[in-house]
Amino acid sequence: MNMNNFLIESTDILATEQTETKIIKDNKFTKASIIKYDLEEEELVNALEDLDTYGLFTTQKVIIIRSIELLKYDDYKEDFEHLYKYLDNSNPDNLLIIEVNKLSSTSKVGKVLKDKCEYIKVELNSKSYIKQLLKDYKIDNSTIDLLDEYCLGDISKIYNECLKLKNYKIEEKEILKEDIKELVDKKLDDPKDLTFAFSRSIALRDKEDALRKYHELLTYNFEPISIIGLLSSQIRIIYQVKLLEKDRLSDREIANILEEKSDYRIKRTRELTKLYSEDSLLNLLQELSDIDLKMKTTDMDANSLLEQFIINI
Repeated sequence: MNMNNFLIESTDILATEQTETKIIKDNKFTKASIIKYDLEEEELVNALEDLDTYGLFTTQKVIIIRSIELLKYDDYKEDFEHLYKYLDNSNPDNLLIIEVNKLSSTSKVGKVLKDKCEYIKVELNSKSYIKQLLKDYKIDNSTIDLLDEYCLGDISKIYNECLKLKNYKIEEKEILKEDIKELVDKKLDDPKDLTFAFSRSIALRDKEDALRKYHELLTYNFEPISIIGLLSSQIRIIYQVKLLEKDRLSDREIANILEEKSDYRIKRTRELTKLYSEDSLLNLLQELSDIDLKMKTTDMDANSLLEQFIINI
């Protein structure tokens, strides 16, 4: 195993970046150029080409690959075998860091990467981290719990919010629940995931959950007409994927046909295709189109129109 190849498993961006900084420093790559490849947006083959070529201005390179856990081995067999071959005989002038949120220990990819890389699992206890950051301030456990709840355990957000609280209470050196409620922006779910969850609720005809998800989307300052657009886009791609599934195409093949940058969206969409018939999808698109037209051409309340659509699913 080449010690210049690292696999970091962590659900927190800040913790991952801190670990990477230490790896780069410990391996004396602080003057190297750093190139990052997020496989939700780019192809693995581009990172592999970078690993196989020499830099023009410096001999050392740090290559960071993210989201590799989203790729299926069968869809990217050639690329994965290329990567495995590189790991067996890697360039000492390269420092390769592979980031994953969660990697299955039973999958072939997971087993091989853990075997061929130095594996580091980064786990931070959010409440302990809050205590550490605020060690010079008076704060009780219930207030720590509230701050953790507002941040949804997100280490990066906790770090930024603690800096804000420390600056605000620098004289009193005590942080209260009222300070959390006044100063901390409560973290919401990722809007992409929320849109997907909203579409799923519509598909399951779960009116109560769909209404709840709709009101959550409104807290992101989305206008009802924008939500109609998001939902129409999601329904449209479900319909397209459902048609292409008949040809037994892989996620990657469907992504290429639909000109999607990543096949991850296709993978998520396939979770929903079985919940709809083709006719029901077309009917939904027509309904959403009618609502969109009413919003733009009449004085009818947009919020009421969308809520009524949800109630009638």
